[in-house]
Amino acid sequence: MSDRLVFFDTTLRDGEQVPGCQLNTVEKIQVARQLEQLGVDVIEAGFPASSPGDFNSVVEISKAVTWPVICALTRAVESDIDSAAEALKHARYKRIHTGIGTSDEHIRYKFNSTREEILERAVAAVKYAVKQKVDDVEFYAEDAGRTDNEYLARVVEAVIRAGATVINIPDTTGYCLPDEYGAKIRYLMENIDELSSGKAILSTHCHNDLGMATANTMSGILNGARQVEVAINGVGERAGNTALEEIAMILKCHRQTIPLDFNIKTERIAAASRLVSSLMNMPIQPNKAIVGRNAFAHSSGIHQDGVLKNTQTYEIMNPKDIGLNENNIVMTARSGRAALKYRLSLLGVEADGDVLDRIYESFLKLADKKKQLTDDDILMLAGSDIAATKHIKLDSLQVTTGKGVTPIAAIRLNVANEIFEAASTGNGPLDASIKALKQIIRRDMILREMTIQTLSKGSDDVGKVHMQVENEGQLYYGFGSDTDIITAGVEAYIDCINKFKN
Repeated sequence: MSDRLVFFDTTLRDGEQVPGCQLNTVEKIQVARQLEQLGVDVIEAGFPASSPGDFNSVVEISKAVTWPVICALTRAVESDIDSAAEALKHARYKRIHTGIGTSDEHIRYKFNSTREEILERAVAAVKYAVKQKVDDVEFYAEDAGRTDNEYLARVVEAVIRAGATVINIPDTTGYCLPDEYGAKIRYLMENIDELSSGKAILSTHCHNDLGMATANTMSGILNGARQVEVAINGVGERAGNTALEEIAMILKCHRQTIPLDFNIKTERIAAASRLVSSLMNMPIQPNKAIVGRNAFAHSSGIHQDGVLKNTQTYEIMNPKDIGLNENNIVMTARSGRAALKYRLSLLGVEADGDVLDRIYESFLKLADKKKQLTDDDILMLAGSDIAATKHIKLDSLQVTTGKGVTPIAAIRLNVANEIFEAASTGNGPLDASIKALKQIIRRDMILREMTIQTLSKGSDDVGKVHMQVENEGQLYYGFGSDTDIITAGVEAYIDCINKFKN
């Protein structure tokens, strides 16, 4: 059995499907380059047949990275496979990832089909993908977690003989228990000669609906899987995918008992985590394993005493192992463009010319307010740069509020380079601001959800606001940030409006 584990990252495909986390092509390229620096072996760049935007993203990512395999997802449909092959034509190393549901639930209710017909469609899809002359073909047996093992083995054996070199065994619904999932992998390894001989390898793809994605993935590894499908920060459908950083650090911490080689440069984990969190506007919960703000924090007196005497008393990892050796570096208004550009590059953001100038201008304004800026502040500024191209922009906002005072907001908007002003009262300062905004933007808008997050700690901190606004039955996701939380909220609302379909 191989002693090397392949890391297959699906942040840009499964992770990017999360509502409100969609990335444009430029942002996807930033993430892909960061994944390359991190040491990811395979980057699942998208589902080309799903939309022209996804097709273009796969094309551009193929051009932007050098050594990782670029993978494109398809259904077991010839037109999907054709689209994937076309999108991958610029990739140095390319893979088509095709498949079909194999559980009785999928066969009966999703496909209204039979086991034999599904087996035939699976084989036909793999054979057709092999004809595209890509470097390798991966097959996914969707909902394999709930698929009968004997039937699953028949499908796996057949698609390997049809030309598949990687077989993905997804726990699509996150239902399996670790022992159950590991036993499924072991059953396939023991009953299919092509797997035990190394002709093909098994891959895990576990969802976190019941909080067992990491445990199931590790159980798969221990029972013979040699590829793991993961995502930065565990982003993904519903409760998410297995987190790349968790698997990498488990293997690093248990190297003596699980002696597998892998290519992940763990010291780049923190930068990748922050970049994905910033670009996807998805906060990382403070107690998130490995990359959460509290992952290396100690508040208990007993713990603090132990760590001060020897860090190994309560820390099984060195913060430097995930790239936190520079986490306390701050920048001020005295920092120049070169320092900002260097700091951005360490965080995985490449900025030059006008883009760097705009970010630097915003950097100086924020530095005057906060005095010291952290990496999270800088990533926020880089992510907000796209606002310069928006149709509607906030020109100014003045709010009067306080205890015993009716909140009043006066707002000025730049709409296609024309200035509009309005004022309104409300139940609170943000309510007043949004009511004033609605006097200018006369659309049927309903605020459905709002989340407020701070980037670090302190009264001068930058606040991030995430919003869901409904317009004509469609939900739109917006993001805003500022040291003034009311301004951040209005910016988030405007971000939603800029995404409305005309």
